[in-house]
Amino acid sequence: MKAKQRHPLIVGTFILTVTGMISRLIGFFYRIYLSRLFGEEGMGIYQLLSPVLSLSFSLTAAGYQTAISKLVAEQSAREKHPSLRPLILGMSISLPLSLLCNGIIFTFADPIAATLLQEPRTADMLRILSFSIPLSAVHSCINGYFYGIKKAGIPAGSQLLEQLVRVGCVYIVSAWYLSRGLAPSVSVAVLGLSVGEFFSMAMAALAMLPYCIRKTPPAMPVHGIQKVTYGSLLAMALPLTANRIVLNLLQSVESVSIPARLRLYGYDTVTSLSVYGVLTGMAMPFIFFPNALTSSVAVMLLPMISESYALGDMNAVRNSAVRTVKYCALMGGCCMVCFVLLGRWAGTTLFDSPLAGYFITTLGFICPFLYLDTTLSSILQGLGLAGHIFVMNVICLLIRLGFVFFTIPKFGITGYLWGLLASQLTLGILYLGCLYRFLSKRRRNGAPHLIGQDGRFSPCPRGVRPADQHIHRQE
Repeated sequence: MKAKQRHPLIVGTFILTVTGMISRLIGFFYRIYLSRLFGEEGMGIYQLLSPVLSLSFSLTAAGYQTAISKLVAEQSAREKHPSLRPLILGMSISLPLSLLCNGIIFTFADPIAATLLQEPRTADMLRILSFSIPLSAVHSCINGYFYGIKKAGIPAGSQLLEQLVRVGCVYIVSAWYLSRGLAPSVSVAVLGLSVGEFFSMAMAALAMLPYCIRKTPPAMPVHGIQKVTYGSLLAMALPLTANRIVLNLLQSVESVSIPARLRLYGYDTVTSLSVYGVLTGMAMPFIFFPNALTSSVAVMLLPMISESYALGDMNAVRNSAVRTVKYCALMGGCCMVCFVLLGRWAGTTLFDSPLAGYFITTLGFICPFLYLDTTLSSILQGLGLAGHIFVMNVICLLIRLGFVFFTIPKFGITGYLWGLLASQLTLGILYLGCLYRFLSKRRRNGAPHLIGQDGRFSPCPRGVRPADQHIHRQE
């Protein structure tokens, strides 16, 4: 009698959640260490680098990782050994783009710091940060392949290794400075980020070697797979990349504008950077800490939903969506109660910042929508609704930008917190409405789609179960 097969979503989610929780726990204490080492203003300067890092990742890696994961998952639905073609093509585009981005940021660090980030002190940090971009691109493409074949152990392990190396590097270098009576610069934290990315990339590359030297089965139609995969990769990656770039540009405008609008409220430069640093460097990571679970679910959901949809198994898609909504909403509600009741205590005790406690308490109300939005976005991507996700995210970012420009000068940082609450609530409603309409439409049509031999979707005949057609086609 065969042993009961473990469900890959549960196994993968468990692995990613455990390592994610450990990684975030390390990162949580790491943030406390950084806040006491560099102060609130230093944290604000460090957080100004986030737009550059996010934008470069969106340009060079994010879309290709998702496309690789989705294409490999669809191949896994009909082949025992998915082709490396999605990974090769994705990396052949992602790596040159990342090297170009690396060179541009390193060369033009001074004007980027002074003009775009409006903080000249970030120039040296940008130069160090630029070297992490090619490493992140390679690492992300490899992770996309492993997510596609539902082997989450390597991405999870590399994530944990990255965090350990980053924290260890910053601690050692800072201790070296302090032992000589010198104050470490915030650049030390950026150095740790780049070194951690190098080690995680190396681990992922080594784990990929057995798959690279594995021989392709002779029966695999290599020519057809190359043609289909190439077109599919570009069709998926380019819209995703464009969407992420636009979204990150809007987020960059938001991040850079918050300290500037706080100055219009009446704060000086030091105070505005300190408030921004407390919000984004202390309170937000604390709120996002439980998101390790929902992020893990989201990562594993995308290939699972893609495979189920490719096989025409809409019941599996529907059941996954319903369970995700139910459990994420329950988790978000519990976290909201905890943050609202204990937020002020956490900010004062852990970060030695009453302001952080106020932020944590206020932001606790977004938890039910924040955690739900993460997984709903992954489900919609697996169903091929990236364009809808883009439009909905733009709407919510415009709402936040409206609060940044019109309420912060009048109400201070509280106005931005209102914007966060309004945008997350709107995004959750839009995601749920989009998913409901999609599933309702598929139920009415009664014609799920399958992947044919040529790599294209074909309708499932009425009266034939998707699973039966898949078995018949394999025979």
